[in-house]
Amino acid sequence: METMKRTATCGALRKEDTGTSVILNGWVHRNRNHGGIHFINLRDRYGTTQIVIDQDAEEALRQQAELLKFEYCIAVRGVVRERPDTMKNPAMATGDIEVAASEIEVLSTCKTLPFMIDEESDAKEDLRLAYRYLDLRSEGMQRRIRLRHEFTFAVREYLSREGFYEIETPTLIKSTPEGARDFLVPSRVQPGKFYALPQSPQLFKQILMVSGFDKYFQIARCYRDEDARGDRQLEFTQIDIEMSFVSREDVFRVTEGMFGHVFEKTLAMDLPAAFRRITYADAMNTYGSDKPDLRFDLPIVSFDAFAQKSSFNAFTGALESGGCVKALVAPGCAGYSRKLITELEAAARIYKAKGMAWMKVAAEGFEGGVSKFFNDSFDDITSALNASEGDLIVMVADSWLITCNALGAVRNKLGHDLGLADPKRFEFCWIIDFPLFEYQEEEGRWAAAHHMFSMPQARYLDTMEADPGSVKGDLYDLVLNGYEVASGSIRIHDPEIQKRIFRIVGFSEEEAEERFGFLLNAFSYGPPPHGGIAPGLDRMLMIISEQTSIKEVIAFPKNSVGVSPMDDSPSVVDAVQLKDLHISLDLPDTTETD
Repeated sequence: METMKRTATCGALRKEDTGTSVILNGWVHRNRNHGGIHFINLRDRYGTTQIVIDQDAEEALRQQAELLKFEYCIAVRGVVRERPDTMKNPAMATGDIEVAASEIEVLSTCKTLPFMIDEESDAKEDLRLAYRYLDLRSEGMQRRIRLRHEFTFAVREYLSREGFYEIETPTLIKSTPEGARDFLVPSRVQPGKFYALPQSPQLFKQILMVSGFDKYFQIARCYRDEDARGDRQLEFTQIDIEMSFVSREDVFRVTEGMFGHVFEKTLAMDLPAAFRRITYADAMNTYGSDKPDLRFDLPIVSFDAFAQKSSFNAFTGALESGGCVKALVAPGCAGYSRKLITELEAAARIYKAKGMAWMKVAAEGFEGGVSKFFNDSFDDITSALNASEGDLIVMVADSWLITCNALGAVRNKLGHDLGLADPKRFEFCWIIDFPLFEYQEEEGRWAAAHHMFSMPQARYLDTMEADPGSVKGDLYDLVLNGYEVASGSIRIHDPEIQKRIFRIVGFSEEEAEERFGFLLNAFSYGPPPHGGIAPGLDRMLMIISEQTSIKEVIAFPKNSVGVSPMDDSPSVVDAVQLKDLHISLDLPDTTETD
């Protein structure tokens, strides 16, 4: 029998198509025999259509329907008819109709499935990844991959309209290790030399600005040899943007406009014309994080004034050593058991807090925990913290950074546990005025807080060397629902300022020349002022599709240990390949010893 080519997709037919003769191609999603009448749900990436083999159909057709199993790929010829009112399915786009089959052709069969292909599979991650080609057939994965396409298309649409060129940069580049480890690629024709896969197109996009392409973007593949986690993969995609002759305000305008366009096109949602701005210091003090989740209002407040007047040694000792005490009100949580409070404390300890103090707000005063030290100030504390009867107050005392981070972790846990963070709500904000340098205690030197090519704010240019810790950079992060989704800066284009930055972080001229000589050389040929930003595509898609792992928005991701169970990569290569590359292996001894 000649293969029947489809004339319609499984998501296209509606009541208006009643009486039309059609051919559908797809996969058997369900096959049910109800008293001699067969109902087959036929699925493709466009949707699902119900196929019916009536009782009075030819016996050969009825027998063929009996043999159809899950995920057989078939072609069906039939006539569209309206379902009886009692059998219409409003949950299906095609729920008003069905196709009465007159002919079925099996295009291919399917072995017994390792898991059922449902909207969201409950199979274990490695099983889903081993059979990713099946997992990708699920409605959830199909929906998210479609969203990824639409999102990316809308980005290209907006930036092209704004006059940007999409320019590809190399994926085999010079290794310039900083931050995460590079993935190295050996050269066969240059023995002993290696390319690196780019952690980002940072240096090349800056060179494009020197080249006069004042508006560049790229949907860029990036690679970092680091441990995987829920919102991070070894290979990922970012929307890379760079512009010349711009200030921070120009970068913000383009980014806000781009996401406004993308959200309208892909989610039919309007975003604010401009996003909220919060300084790094305010974000840390108020939310305990430089990527605050603004979907709920649980502010962290200073408790120093009350700690100073108390006799609680843990608090007074922290203040005397130059630290601080901060508090957070957990609304309606006075009923928390000791176990639940211990879970909050565990969240704080992850960020090196030595402990977490607490007390419950009752009608007549504080109860439990450290209440005895603060009952004399009950009215003042509840007023200052806006705490009410039935609330739980938690406190941390330590250095400023540890205190902020620890209570920020508690805040996030409370937001999750209390259901305060609506996944369908999207709260963007810019974090600005980051420190340009951070002091590395173990190494006894200053380091770049982001990277060495970020411009200091102009007001610090005269005092950089004298007080690096006070310098704010002309850099910025975009945050969405508690995740950093983009990072960028105005770049250094003045070679003399770049040399000063290198000196502050202890980066010798020789090392700078070795790693970044081609960029520094380009900057001696009239570089323009420039800056940019790089939103993470995978992370954005994870958030807007209400997932907790970027694996759910990537077609072929790696698992949590960087392995692809489907194609078994990374894998051993044979000795001939290694010899061609002039590589010998020195593997660790895994022999067990007594």
